[in-house]
Amino acid sequence: MQRVVVFGTTGSGKSWLADRLAVKAGLHVVELDALFWGRDWQPAPPDLFRHRVERETSAEGWIVVGNYGQVRDLTWRAADTLVWLDLPLPVVMAQLLRRTIRRATTGEELWGTGNRETLRNAFLSRHSILLWALKTHAKNRQRFEIECGLLAKDKRVVRLRSRREIAAFASSPLP
Repeated sequence: MQRVVVFGTTGSGKSWLADRLAVKAGLHVVELDALFWGRDWQPAPPDLFRHRVERETSAEGWIVVGNYGQVRDLTWRAADTLVWLDLPLPVVMAQLLRRTIRRATTGEELWGTGNRETLRNAFLSRHSILLWALKTHAKNRQRFEIECGLLAKDKRVVRLRSRREIAAFASSPLP
């Protein structure tokens, strides 16, 4: 397990798991959000985003965190292990709500970009992360099921369906 992609619906615990795996495996974490988002929530142009991902995954060992379809060909193809956090929607929404409120009330800066979550954006915006999770959860599940099925013969695919399974995986010895 030297090149790992941790993916799942927003709020599923990807960064939490990746950080724990990175410590155990001695790998660096590549947060796709940090490579994609610029100041004032401006997305990186596609060519720049791909370049950043290629640069960060050129090393021998890494853990990529995220779902970006624009770079899935770069990350999933190079990975030896895919870890899918496939939690039920109510669990994801509860975790995401807690995280969003914590980030908004503490003013936590995200990915060194100066960006911060706000309660206004979370609850009163069409760009709400909560709304995004509601809209993408089922779609992601269908797409990931198909894609993982196609890759299972060439890569280790780990599908974790509960917080308990994620915690057990995080604390188990690395393969």
